[in-house]
Amino acid sequence: MAEATTGTDGGAESDDKPIKERKNRLYPVVSDELAAVMKSDWADTELRGLSPLPQSSYAAARRATLSARFPGERIVVPAGNLRTRSNDTEYPFRASTEYAYLTGDQTQDAVLVLEPQRGGGHAATAYLLPRSNRENGEFWLDGQGELWVGRRHSLTEAEQLLGLPCKDVRKAADALREATGPVRVVRGHDAGIEAALTDKVTAERDTELTEFLSEMRLVKDEFEIAELQKACDSTARGFEDVVKALDKAEATSERYIEGTFFLRARVEGNDVGYGSICAAGPHATTLHWVRNDGPVRSGELLLLDAGVETHHLYTADVTRTLPISGTFSPLQRKIYDAVHESQQAGIDAVKPGAAYRDFHEASQRVLAEKLVEWGLLEGPVERVLELALQRRWTLHGTGHMLGMDVHDCAHARTETYVDCTLEPGMVLTVEPGLYFQTDDLSVPEEYRGIGVRIEDDILVTDDGNRNLSQGLPRGAAEVEAWMAALRG
Repeated sequence: MAEATTGTDGGAESDDKPIKERKNRLYPVVSDELAAVMKSDWADTELRGLSPLPQSSYAAARRATLSARFPGERIVVPAGNLRTRSNDTEYPFRASTEYAYLTGDQTQDAVLVLEPQRGGGHAATAYLLPRSNRENGEFWLDGQGELWVGRRHSLTEAEQLLGLPCKDVRKAADALREATGPVRVVRGHDAGIEAALTDKVTAERDTELTEFLSEMRLVKDEFEIAELQKACDSTARGFEDVVKALDKAEATSERYIEGTFFLRARVEGNDVGYGSICAAGPHATTLHWVRNDGPVRSGELLLLDAGVETHHLYTADVTRTLPISGTFSPLQRKIYDAVHESQQAGIDAVKPGAAYRDFHEASQRVLAEKLVEWGLLEGPVERVLELALQRRWTLHGTGHMLGMDVHDCAHARTETYVDCTLEPGMVLTVEPGLYFQTDDLSVPEEYRGIGVRIEDDILVTDDGNRNLSQGLPRGAAEVEAWMAALRG
């Protein structure tokens, strides 16, 4: 990896610093002759006649909904900045969900501003980093210049893609400082923009904005549903890749599973939507096992919870629990079948007009019944459910909303989310599980170290639901047959 320059860190602060001030350790001086050479003889690469992004019309409709909710107020939605991983290297950038949802753009340091208009409504402007400057040397001397990290779109190109006016983001903070009237900003993504608005915003107003943007995403439009289906289809292929590679994972570790799925996510999408849980053996009893450094042993189970994030940042969230040998043992199958029956009861409860909590309660009832039947809990079942005693082994809620965030709409108010009535266009996971810890003395020894979860992504339709991840088998016999076919 080439040594980075030390003049600036690029981003919104890299404006017009003179070329003589841009240095690095190896070449502390830029000669006039070299500066002249680097500025000359570059072809015109401006892209013309670009088609709008596929979601640009949907983004415009979303901005109109946001505008109607906050008339007469300036609305500021930052994309966010690079985050340092170590020293002078950064994590891969992922634009804030709110910004990408309202623009379709995914570039760092950007800011969407909705300016209230005198006659009503808002005028939207995307403030973006323009192409890196060739006159002052930014394009080759700056660590975020074009020759270091790749070409950015010009502001004219961005206007064609996004379908809205674009300006230089390096002027955004000053423009916002000078603005008058009420302002709301989505916090937590850009400290510089927040600092420019310190005396203009209130926590209460900003919280209302964030809540509303979460609630806007509760019902997905047709573009979003298509993206989620694409994410689920790619995820299914990633699970197939893992099954085919289980012998290599047995020879190495859970990391082989993680890497195998990651390859599919990067080839067909943007990334994984969250840290993959590749939990073999007793690690399956840890809900968010993401270390993925343990052994993979024949005879044990693999709990794989993973999702591909599409190029437009919509993620699947799917879990399958697989017998590493290809065949469930009798006890593994008994526990698996109980979770499968519980999940089916939850899926059946997902329909328009149902309470959001219904699918959780339906799934938990089945698991409580099984735990009583197996003698692990003393009945009756109603008592178990009233006291939530099953949670020793079920642990978590049965699902959540899904979309651009794996736990989507997380800032929505309780009354619009967990206390809501399901509507067509909502997408949620149904993912019950049973987890018997290795040190749990309340269960027979043979149960200890077994963890099972089954998770699918369910779209609420006009007449019921559709399983977006139905490309993967769920029943125990179907899972075994599927694995056998893939492994030849």
